[in-house]
Amino acid sequence: MCIDNDIYKEIRPYNDNEVKGAIQRLIDDKDFINAILKYRFPHASGMFGWLLIPLIKRFLVKKWSNVTSVKDVQDYIARYMQATIDHSCDGVTTTGLDKLDPNKAYLFVSNHRDIAMDPAMVNWCLFHENFNTVRIAIGDNLLKKPCATELMRLNKSFIVKRSSKGPRELMKSLGLLSSYISHSLMTGNNIWIAQKEGRAKDGNDKTDPAILKMFFMEGRKQKLPFAEFMSGLNIVPVAISYENDPCDLAKAQELYQKATTGTYEKSEFEDIESIVQGIVGQKRRIHISFGDVITDSPDTPDELAAIIDKQITENYHLFPSNYIAADIESDQITAKEQQLFAQKLADQPQGVQDILRRMYALPAQKKQHLE
Repeated sequence: MCIDNDIYKEIRPYNDNEVKGAIQRLIDDKDFINAILKYRFPHASGMFGWLLIPLIKRFLVKKWSNVTSVKDVQDYIARYMQATIDHSCDGVTTTGLDKLDPNKAYLFVSNHRDIAMDPAMVNWCLFHENFNTVRIAIGDNLLKKPCATELMRLNKSFIVKRSSKGPRELMKSLGLLSSYISHSLMTGNNIWIAQKEGRAKDGNDKTDPAILKMFFMEGRKQKLPFAEFMSGLNIVPVAISYENDPCDLAKAQELYQKATTGTYEKSEFEDIESIVQGIVGQKRRIHISFGDVITDSPDTPDELAAIIDKQITENYHLFPSNYIAADIESDQITAKEQQLFAQKLADQPQGVQDILRRMYALPAQKKQHLE
């Protein structure tokens, strides 16, 4: 793309020629270095933490000296993903990729349970089956620190500007986003985007038609009918299933507080803590199911949302925790699994217990309703 006419420059991921500069900015970023101190050396990050800062910077300069392209970044992340999976998962399985063509670009519309792990797990599956990894849609609410923006854009993330002020600015940013997604697909780049804004904290995976309307803004600009344009996007619904959600208690407590007090105020670093907990917390088994390409879109966003929802519900992989929570009989349920789920609920107020149970029960209940 011509740099002088780079209309997507403010939202797109970094290109190869921008990688070295972004890495240098990270190494020079005080918040980034302090975050490494806090999470990597928690016992040494207090009064004398400043002594480690030059050592950390020298280490990063040496470690990242050979990282000069987006592919280098992705290969680097793949090694860390393997370590994360080894330490926080009991196995990753996937279905549906055999129906897709590695030489085509797809718009993966996914259910959303975990901020970082959802797109990371989709990428992990694609990477190991020799598909191109995805460009990841990420809300600017998660990019409050410059170092967060650098890290995400290095890892093929593009920015969804949720904080746009006023209707005109919002429509302009959504139009640019729609154009960028279409441009990415036309140039052979896969896209990952959540089926709605924010995680499904209550376990109810439901597509927001507003997301589909945003996709169509570029189609409307081209004066194409909704069904024709959307059929050409190669939309693939993706169902990501975690046997255990490491952020489940935090989500339940948030929903309980909202239900009882009417409000919930996020702490300054809550999103970052959720990202870290989602990465390092125990997830047990994970299954990623890639659905069928939607090549024959209906005429309205609501109808298309219903098709995506149906695929995600059908393809969601149920674990013992889902059956136990929903009180549905299954051969997967053992005394040990019953005990593990009871431990999850223990010592929580009844209201939090009810939300936790519903969170795990909903996928099973929705699947049962389809049968």
